[in-house]
Amino acid sequence: MKLKILLLIPILSSSIFAFNTSKYINQDHCAQLIINPYFKVCYDYNLMGAKVISYTLNGEKVNRINIKKRPSFHTEKSLNREYRVSPKSYSKTGYDRGHMANDASFDWSIESLNATYTMANIVPQEPRVNRYHWVKVERYARLVARKLGSLNVVNIIQYTSNPKRLKKQNIAIPKGFYKILYNKEKDFEKCFYYKNDSSSYEKKEKLKKHLIECSLIEPNPLYP
Repeated sequence: MKLKILLLIPILSSSIFAFNTSKYINQDHCAQLIINPYFKVCYDYNLMGAKVISYTLNGEKVNRINIKKRPSFHTEKSLNREYRVSPKSYSKTGYDRGHMANDASFDWSIESLNATYTMANIVPQEPRVNRYHWVKVERYARLVARKLGSLNVVNIIQYTSNPKRLKKQNIAIPKGFYKILYNKEKDFEKCFYYKNDSSSYEKKEKLKKHLIECSLIEPNPLYP
C-alpha cells in the first residue's frame, strides 16, 4: 500500500509541537460540547456546525468487522431544536455530508457506526475533496492506528470570519480542514491540511501533498 510510505517520513519532535486537545475543545471555545463514547464535538451555534472533532482510534478494532450496511443520518438530540441540523438541509446544495469522525473507522459495532451519522459530526464538503482526497487521510489514519496500536485524531474545521452558507438552516461552509494525528507514547505526529475547494486538486493527487508541519498550525486557526 502506497500510504505506508508516509510512515517513513521523519516526524516533528513533541517538544516542537505538543498538541493539546483541550486548547480547542473546551467550554470557552465551544457553544456546546457533545461527548459520546466514541468522539467529542465542539459545536458552534452560529456556524450551525462543528469547529473541532476529536477521537482515538483503537488499532485492534479498526477494520475488525467492517459492517457493510450504513445507517441513515439523524439530527443531534442533545442540541436544542433551533440548533439541530436536518439531513435534508444538504439536499441539492452541491455539497456532500462530510463525516469528520468517519464511518469506516467506527464500523466495528452498530452503536459506534450509528454515532458517526449524527449531523453534529457532519459538515459541508466539496464532493471531490470528500470522496477522493479526505478519504485518503482517513484511510492512512487507520493504517497508522493498526501499526501503533492506537492513534489520536483531531479534526479542526476552518471557517472564515464571514463564511458562505447553505440556504437551508444557514449552515456555514468551511474554508478547509486540518487533520492532526498523534501518539505521544510512540513519538508519532503528523498533520495535514485540505482546502474545501474541488478545483484545487487533481483526482489522483498523492496524500503527501497535503502534509504540513504541525508547528505551523495557529493556536486558533478557525478564523484566519
